Amino acid sequence: MPSFNHLASRPEAAEAPQFPIIAEVASAAAGERAYRSGPDAVAELDTRRPAPPAKPPRPASAASQAQPIRPGYWKRTGADLILASILPVVLLAAWQYAGSSGLASPEFLPTPLAIAERLAGLLGSGELLHHLGVSIGRALTGFAIGGSLGLLVGLLTGLLREAEYVLDPSVQLLRLVPHLAVAPLIILWFGFGEVSKVVIIANGAFFPMYLNTYLGIRNADNKLFEVARVLEFRPLRRLTRLTIPSAAPHLLLGLRLSLAVSWIGLVVAELIGSRSGVGFLINEAKQNAATDIIFVGILLFAVVGKLIDSLVRLLERRWLRWRDSYQG
Repeated sequence: MPSFNHLASRPEAAEAPQFPIIAEVASAAAGERAYRSGPDAVAELDTRRPAPPAKPPRPASAASQAQPIRPGYWKRTGADLILASILPVVLLAAWQYAGSSGLASPEFLPTPLAIAERLAGLLGSGELLHHLGVSIGRALTGFAIGGSLGLLVGLLTGLLREAEYVLDPSVQLLRLVPHLAVAPLIILWFGFGEVSKVVIIANGAFFPMYLNTYLGIRNADNKLFEVARVLEFRPLRRLTRLTIPSAAPHLLLGLRLSLAVSWIGLVVAELIGSRSGVGFLINEAKQNAATDIIFVGILLFAVVGKLIDSLVRLLERRWLRWRDSYQG
């Protein structure tokens, strides 16, 4: 059998494996053999030993990582706004022409100018701002209660399979019950006060938040949870560093839908029974045949709902800028 003992005295044996751990072991073995061979071999080994690797560069700060606005951004934004305003402007012009020429009765379809005059009058008297403030307060209160419960129950059913088996079938069954079917029962239980209105809004805000939280957790990559298990993450650390960030797109979508349904539930709550709010203003205008005030209320619901939705979309674009999604 051939002998390989003559290779043990060669310092070249320390030259390198590509893997760091193997390289360290080989270097230590070569050093020990050189030490046994004498001081000359040690000096030769020191001259042949590679230089230590350079330290990796320090990560850039958050300020330096901020991406500058791309050239032509404002130009594209202005072009998008012009394109988005074409259809509303055409519809308003046609509407105004139909009302001014007598094609449409002003009692059933008042012109945009008449609606604008009524809007200015309600703003000047302060009545409109009062009703709008009441409606926004109700919507935010109901959303805070229903959205928080939806988030908590969604986290529970998403993280624990036993909780999913117990809670999810019942929640999915209740989710399919319309608002108008539940509203009379809620009013019968809680009366015509503020509690019934908040409960109706919270009932609508609960289900979108619950469903998207549950789906966000269950659609996360299972390998991330395996890594967290290997690294022995504590439950709170796993929740804040892994579960919530991986489910962030679904959570923000649930936030957006929950706010939209809360605003729609506000209309149902105020139209059924209320003494203040934009819904009450519309209901009172219906009894007085004030069509222009009805259009003012509809316009308020549309504008405020759009502003809320745009705010959530802005947060989504800011917090999820790492996604390379299709933009059309």
